[in-house]
This record gives sequence, C-alpha cells and structure tokens, in this order.
Amino acid sequence: MSRRPNTSRRFGDSVGIPFVGALHTKSRQSPLLSIGLVVVGALLILGYVYHGSGGGSGDIAALNRLDGGVSCTLELQTLIPILKKAYGESMRKVLHIGPETCSVVSQILKEDDTEAWGVEPYEMDDADANCKSLVRKGVVRVADIKFPLPYKPKSFSLVLVSDALDYLSPRYLNKTVPELARVSADGLVILSGYPGHKIAKGTELSKFGRPAKFRSSSWWIRFFIQTRLEENETAIKKFEQAAAKKAYKPACQIFHLKPLH
Repeated sequence: MSRRPNTSRRFGDSVGIPFVGALHTKSRQSPLLSIGLVVVGALLILGYVYHGSGGGSGDIAALNRLDGGVSCTLELQTLIPILKKAYGESMRKVLHIGPETCSVVSQILKEDDTEAWGVEPYEMDDADANCKSLVRKGVVRVADIKFPLPYKPKSFSLVLVSDALDYLSPRYLNKTVPELARVSADGLVILSGYPGHKIAKGTELSKFGRPAKFRSSSWWIRFFIQTRLEENETAIKKFEQAAAKKAYKPACQIFHLKPLH
C-alpha cells in the first residue's frame, strides 16, 4: 500500500540555487541585478523540478508543494495511467468523488473503453462550460456524501475518492466510506493527505464547512478494520509495480480497498 511519506524530495537537499555565488560577491551590484538573479534562479528550479524526470507524475506533486500545499485531486489526475495498469478491466466504469470532479472525469474519459461519472461534494459556483455540460448530461452531480449515494450496489467497477474524506468527522466517515465501497464492484481507492501537510491553495474553501483533518496511515488502518473493509492486496502489488516503472513518488496517502458486499 502506498502510504509512506516521501521524505527524499526536499529541494534544499538535492537542488542547488543557481547563481548563489553571484548574490554574495564582495563587489557592489545593482539592486535590480540582484532581484533579476533571484528570479532567474527560481525559474531554473521550477524547470529542474518539472523536467528533471521527464515531467512525470511525481513532478506535479513537487510543484504542488511549491504552492504551499498538496492537492490529492490534482495528483489523482496524474495517477490515472498507473491506475489503468493496476486495475485493468476494473477501470471500465469509474466513479470519482471529490472537489474538481469535472476535471478528473474529463481526464478519465480520455482513456480508451472507459466510462466515468463524478460526484462533487460541494457547490460548484465557478464551474466552467465543460463542467456545466457534464452536469446537464447527468455525468456529474452535486451531492452531500454524508448521506447515502443515489446508486445501486455495484453500480461502478471502481470508485476513486480524493480531497473529500479529510473534511468529514469520524461520525460521518463511519457511514460514508462503507457506502462508497457498497457502490463499487471491484474496488475503492482513497487518496488522503499526510498529517502535517497543507492543502493546496484553492482546495480548502469556506464552503467545506470545516478544515481538513489529515489522519495517519495507522489511524486509517484501524478505521478500515472497524468498518470491516479489507485492503486489496492484489491491487496494491500491481499498483506498486506500475508506479515503480513510472518512478512515481506519492504526495498523498493511497489506500486500495476491496468492495463491501
């Protein structure tokens, strides 16, 4: 299970700031020149982070950190090819639950032989034209996940959840997570933030009703046991193999669970 924090991706440990010597020369320099050198150095760092390993999914997570936080929904979008490798035919009919679900659903629909639906747990006041179109077609809906979902058991082959459960108290988690597993035929994948991480700008809004509470992997494992949810060991192994080939390093905790039937 991909739950361990990535402690190796610290910019200060492996990436030097270009022109640092120039900033500390004994000769006097123009303030504009100093500022320009700092800006150029920052841009080179960004370029190194994104292009250092081919602009892969791990780089997106690193760029998230530069913004002061992590978005598990953004990371999920980079994980779709890896999930496709790990779950195979189970990716044929997918339900995503979380903020920015229109973006996730649109990304999944680009995959061959794949259908996708989304549930936005919060209001979509700033939805773009594409998102509004998905809502009109019934592909995406707004629904409070603290209550039962309007789907029959096994309605979807795979259910993906990101940036949604961290805002629920245990009182509601006890009902919501088993409900998510109920509508899945083959599995449930949960992306959750690591304790101590900050939510990326734009993710945590006042409409969520409460700040995100990031829980440890041990807390989640105890919770899964209490709610009689089992880890999907087969999916975990396939996911880890596919992730290794892409040199993917998670910025969020990722849990693979069996459906509840």
